[in-house]
Amino acid sequence: MPLHIEKVSHSYGTVEALKDIDLDIADGETVVLIGPSGCGKSTLLGIIGGLLQPTAGRVSLSGPPPADSLNPFTYIFQDFALLPWRSVAANVALVLEHRGLGAAECRERVVAALALTGLTEFAAAYPKQLSGGMRQRVGIARALVVRPAVLLLDEPLSALDAQTRELLMEDLLAIWAREQSTRVYVTHNLEEAARLADRVVVLSRRPGRIREVLRIDVPVAERGRPEHATLLIDVHRRLWAMIRDEAATAEREMLNV
Repeated sequence: MPLHIEKVSHSYGTVEALKDIDLDIADGETVVLIGPSGCGKSTLLGIIGGLLQPTAGRVSLSGPPPADSLNPFTYIFQDFALLPWRSVAANVALVLEHRGLGAAECRERVVAALALTGLTEFAAAYPKQLSGGMRQRVGIARALVVRPAVLLLDEPLSALDAQTRELLMEDLLAIWAREQSTRVYVTHNLEEAARLADRVVVLSRRPGRIREVLRIDVPVAERGRPEHATLLIDVHRRLWAMIRDEAATAEREMLNV
């Protein structure tokens, strides 16, 4: 679904976190938010998802969510937050409880979410038996089982090692090619931004404002090809050039708190 962010500002007491954020996100688009630490990326994500009420402005969707969507907005965090006493399938099914769904529909949704995330053969396993990457796949399946209109991802790969992160990026791209949500993705990792985004929104240091919006014209499904390696390196360099000085300033500010 198209998502509209209109003149959104937010303050925590006297601290101004965001200022006049205007952004339209198209149906099925992936927008990645980057910027120096403390620039309000996660605050903006919280406002989009309804966890925070903005000091000013509003967030809206165009039209009603799809008929099979149980949650218009659904999060994926870096913390897997799995229940260790429940199997993979039962962890995914947790968010369907108390929804008034029949047993057959619940099973169908769980089976489909496990298949989409490559977890079918692990349905009966428990979290302690899984690697970090596989546990995050369970978190992704749990988010997808409600078939959200807008998927909000807050640094979902930051707790993973480099090889697992690369595998998960490939998995996310494959999933997004098959399901129809709109995505807003927060990360500090410029490589993730270059690899996953249709557009990268660069926020300034506090108060976070939109400094620049960078569109990446190569289709995301093709960015892993060797012939596009130079493009990704160039995007990475451009993004780092935009935020380097402010990132250094933000680091010094945080260390002095």
